[in-house]
Amino acid sequence: MRAVLMAGGSGTRLRPLTCDLPKPMVPVLNRPIAQHIVNLLRRHHITEVIATLHYLPDLMRDYFQDGSEFGVQMTYAVEEDQPLGTAGCVKNVAELLDETFLVISGDCMTDFDLSAAIRFHKERRSKATLILTNVPNPMEFGVVITDGEHRIQRFLEKPSSSEIFSDTVNTGTYILEPEVLDYLPPNQETDFSKDLFPLLLEKGEPMYGYVATGYWCDIGHLDAYREAQYAALNQKIKLELEYAERSPGIWVGQNTHIDGSARLEAPALIGHNCRIGARVQISGGTVIGDNAIIGADADLKRPIVWNGVIVGEEAQLRACIAARGTRIDRRAHVLEGAVVGSLSTIGEEALVSPNVRIWPSKRIEPGATLNMNLIWGHAAHRNLFGQRGVSGQANVDITPEFAVRLGAAFGSTLKFGSQVVVSRDQRPIARMVSRSLIAGLMSVGVNVQNLEATAIPVSRTVTPTLAVAGGIHVRVHPERSDHILIEFFDHKGINLSKAREKKIEGAYFKEDFRRAQIQEIGNVATVTQTTEIYSACFERMLNAEAMRNGNYKIVIDYVYAVTGAILPLILGRFGCDAVVLNASLSHNVPSSGDREALLSQLGHVVEALKGNMGVQVSANGEQLILVDESGNAIRGEMLTALMVHLMLMEHPRSVVVVPVSASSVVEQIARRHDGKVIRTKANPTALMEACHTNPNVVLGGSGDTGFIFPQMHPGYDAMFCIAKLLELLSLHQQDAYRPPRTLGQIRAELPRVCHRSITVRCPWAAKGALMRHLVETRSNSPLDLTDGVKIFSPDRESWVLLLPDAGEPLVHLYADSYDRNWVDETLREYRAYVQEFVDHVHSQDDRPIDLMDLVE
Repeated sequence: MRAVLMAGGSGTRLRPLTCDLPKPMVPVLNRPIAQHIVNLLRRHHITEVIATLHYLPDLMRDYFQDGSEFGVQMTYAVEEDQPLGTAGCVKNVAELLDETFLVISGDCMTDFDLSAAIRFHKERRSKATLILTNVPNPMEFGVVITDGEHRIQRFLEKPSSSEIFSDTVNTGTYILEPEVLDYLPPNQETDFSKDLFPLLLEKGEPMYGYVATGYWCDIGHLDAYREAQYAALNQKIKLELEYAERSPGIWVGQNTHIDGSARLEAPALIGHNCRIGARVQISGGTVIGDNAIIGADADLKRPIVWNGVIVGEEAQLRACIAARGTRIDRRAHVLEGAVVGSLSTIGEEALVSPNVRIWPSKRIEPGATLNMNLIWGHAAHRNLFGQRGVSGQANVDITPEFAVRLGAAFGSTLKFGSQVVVSRDQRPIARMVSRSLIAGLMSVGVNVQNLEATAIPVSRTVTPTLAVAGGIHVRVHPERSDHILIEFFDHKGINLSKAREKKIEGAYFKEDFRRAQIQEIGNVATVTQTTEIYSACFERMLNAEAMRNGNYKIVIDYVYAVTGAILPLILGRFGCDAVVLNASLSHNVPSSGDREALLSQLGHVVEALKGNMGVQVSANGEQLILVDESGNAIRGEMLTALMVHLMLMEHPRSVVVVPVSASSVVEQIARRHDGKVIRTKANPTALMEACHTNPNVVLGGSGDTGFIFPQMHPGYDAMFCIAKLLELLSLHQQDAYRPPRTLGQIRAELPRVCHRSITVRCPWAAKGALMRHLVETRSNSPLDLTDGVKIFSPDRESWVLLLPDAGEPLVHLYADSYDRNWVDETLREYRAYVQEFVDHVHSQDDRPIDLMDLVE
């Protein structure tokens, strides 16, 4: 049987280790990853190996040659012009594959029983068998669902945290029949997971998933690389070592001298021809390559040291990586997570800070402190973007230097000379961060239209009128007063897609910023007519005559935010009698308790003034809470129902878009008015895109997120919502066929459904397994996997939704039914279910080494 070893990857996320080395040649326990894979294939009697190469192909060919030294026959296929993708490179060697063959990735570490997988494939007469495994966090992999017979039902490539429906993932190892390659076009870039397997599924070809046991690690980034090293040292994976085990857990190569005063702690591995000096301390978890020299009194706590490294006297290495030929001089310190590229030199008493990357052949001067990456490259994996935009603790995570780099990363994904809108709330921290973002944008040749302090609905409205490439808005986070939220949107004002966010992340982590020449530096222009542009949109979208005749008395609490400087001016043009509370600007951020106290005050004012309603505006103009004529708050699902009812009453047979978590009362109201409901993922981008792309949408969002009026602009807008509400009530009041009704009376006429939610803690590592277990154990119930797992009762009159949080180790539980007792009982049942599942996962947990434990 033949195997195709896919070894063409350049390994950008492993840089600087892969700057001069293809990823399959990166060493684990001093031997290339590809050699461990070849050994695995040979153990399972697969001795004909075809290696597909692209990046630095000669290094692998020179190492393995014809394969005889490794007990196999090696042949090579080089993709000369461009990479052909995982499937395209195999199609390229189709003439060599005339019987069942195996495909395996060149950048994974595993000891799977390939023989058992091959037997499984043949017993089921499968055309394509995917070797699968269960992982704690499936977000970086392709998730796969199989039925009871192990036949594949569904794929999802690299899901977001809220999309996870299983923790069973594709390992990139496949057993295939040669005829499946006939589905692929020749000489084109194609992918197994994105192109071939979905096509086979569509054609009904027999395709199965074999869930393997044993160790598997996709070495896609530096943390995974370290994890694989430590797992191998702790013998969690079966590898063939060329070193003798001198004592339990201590492997030492030939011709290696260790001074008698040196102290070694298991597990540790020291290669051939090494010299370990006097009083050296080597802690458990340390890997030292061949031909290394460790000077006297050096202290090594779990570093990964490659071949030919020289470590000076009294140097200290802490859970770092020193690549081939690195020299670390006397008393130098290289701290946890740092990576020193090949042939680089760290001068005497220099300090390399945690997580810093140094590209090959660099020199750090003696005594220098390096606390940022040296030259371009890809940093360790991290997600910049969360559920919406980039957020973090103000002036701790989101600092001026961070914002400059983020602005440069965004600008580097745009064309030279592009225009970008930048706006913010009125607080000093937002001003500081926005100015740093502007500096970053200018540095890469992007021009800035600065809207300064304004509400985010104004920014989204103005953006299309200025013909810009996109926009950025900075504000204090609506839900966390000590955090900053930076939102990015496109030329239409819609939050960026996940693909655009990934491009910005890539530029940020690689520090792949273009540098504009002095004459190309971007300009900044201040836009002063923003309120006029926004107001003009109001006037186009509203029935001004109806609003002037409505004679509604409304009390608006602006909670000391910038909306207090915008909305009163606009409402005044429509003749609205609005009593304004707390409209002065404040640099302080009110807490949730403060807002609740102000809401109570608002209710008393409305009642005392005999007003028709009150409104509290929050989230920089995106969200609102209503107060009826009796001072009672209308929020959440009741507010959603009220707005859907009023909009569809005025626009029957129209469409509303709500998140998957919204109450089923929306569908009941829509049926009254021949309307249609579209449900989306519970994130802002999904709601905005659905409102923008579907025809005849009059309203989107919910009381918890805010409301979208697509004809106005694509984002949430509490200010326009207030004006629209006044218009609808005025039209209703002036309709001779409809008796005038108060907000409280309209509320009382809405359908009654009990809708409650609770939040349960769930570790990141358990989320995928929890969702998979739900899908598998509730397969007899109707399910909706739009976002999380929604489980319907048999009559579909009630449902419960388990929705993983995108940014926190939490799961949100929603229950919805006519029956309050059913809701309460269901929430209790599923809270206990999640807690028991998490406890079970903890009890079974055989976790890999935590990198935080590697710090002394």
